[in-house]
Amino acid sequence: MTDLVTRAQLVLLARTLHVPVERVEHLERLGAHRLNELQQRMSGALFDQHTPVFERISSLVPIIPLSISLPIVQRMVPPTMTGRAAGAVGVQHPRKAVDALLRLSTEYAADCAPYLDPRTVGQLADDAPTEPVIAIVNELLRRRDYITAGPFLAYATPELVRAVEEGVPDDEGLIRSAAYAYSGESISAIVRQLLSGPGDRIPALLGTVIDGSKELRLAALSIFARCAPDVIAAVGDILFEVAPPSAIADLLTSFLAAGATDDLLRFAGQLSPQALTKLAFNPVVAESAETLVAALDGSSELALWRGVLEPLARTPAEVRRRAGTQLAELDASTLIMLPAIAQAARLWAPLLWVLAATDVDVQARIGELWASATRLDPEILERRIADQRLESLLATLTMTLRVLR
Repeated sequence: MTDLVTRAQLVLLARTLHVPVERVEHLERLGAHRLNELQQRMSGALFDQHTPVFERISSLVPIIPLSISLPIVQRMVPPTMTGRAAGAVGVQHPRKAVDALLRLSTEYAADCAPYLDPRTVGQLADDAPTEPVIAIVNELLRRRDYITAGPFLAYATPELVRAVEEGVPDDEGLIRSAAYAYSGESISAIVRQLLSGPGDRIPALLGTVIDGSKELRLAALSIFARCAPDVIAAVGDILFEVAPPSAIADLLTSFLAAGATDDLLRFAGQLSPQALTKLAFNPVVAESAETLVAALDGSSELALWRGVLEPLARTPAEVRRRAGTQLAELDASTLIMLPAIAQAARLWAPLLWVLAATDVDVQARIGELWASATRLDPEILERRIADQRLESLLATLTMTLRVLR
């Protein structure tokens, strides 16, 4: 399955180019970051070609009062044209833009929103009055136009985020829209406000996710997995408070079945110790232990290793034994990198605890691989394991395993 964030960026790119998403699916291999850059460049190029027209329109703004021009615009000008011109003109006349936003009907403004230049949304966000913006967001959510609402949320100021908490009641709409916002920082700001704000929105929002469709659950996972560590920990604590083990098991099963393992691991790795313990004793983790370890083969992403080792280290010995056995069967190049990963992510304790539950022959295989790594050419070794001093680490590992056995 396509990575969730990558999929969102494919949809946004297709929307920008006005083509079905199937026409751009071959670009999936570019990844989310490059797709986001491509979408922004394409959007910029499309709007920049109309700059001379926007400048002529802008020159008329100081001349014609809005009380005269806006009623005519709303009756005579298609939202496509108004939306494309509004951002560029608004940047040159920010006060007029605020006045226009207050005068436009919510329905017409929502019609125009999909055609706004995303660059100008960010520039105008600080000056935009919250009341009409919230009304437009609610109208977009009523229409289920989550692709348009997402960028609005991505540029939300602290004041607007607070207004969203108070004035946008559609939890499912917020989740589906935020999934199209690329910036993890912006998403974290929104979720952090929902965590600390007076509305106490997160418990109800998580309830919506638990009872929601597979698509809604995946959108929520995509959002939370990109949040800051402290936000993930706070959301995780609430999740394990409001959801019984059976509901958690159902969520885990749906995520794994949908191929969203990476996002699940990025989320799980930042849970609090209490939440990690509850996760570890969920039967789905025991059933999927070997599958989770296999997902790490060839990966050097610290977040994924943390998401596997932290919960597995808290599982019963038999689960750890199976997981450790699977770990030893990973590709040799992956195992050679493991000491550097454990050092960089401070994962030695959970790693050793998992390995301690394995059979002696499994420990011997891993030890032999790590020992052989010390005989590699120095340049190869530096590239593979980030210049870690393996001889010292192996000595520590040997002593620790003896104690644990």
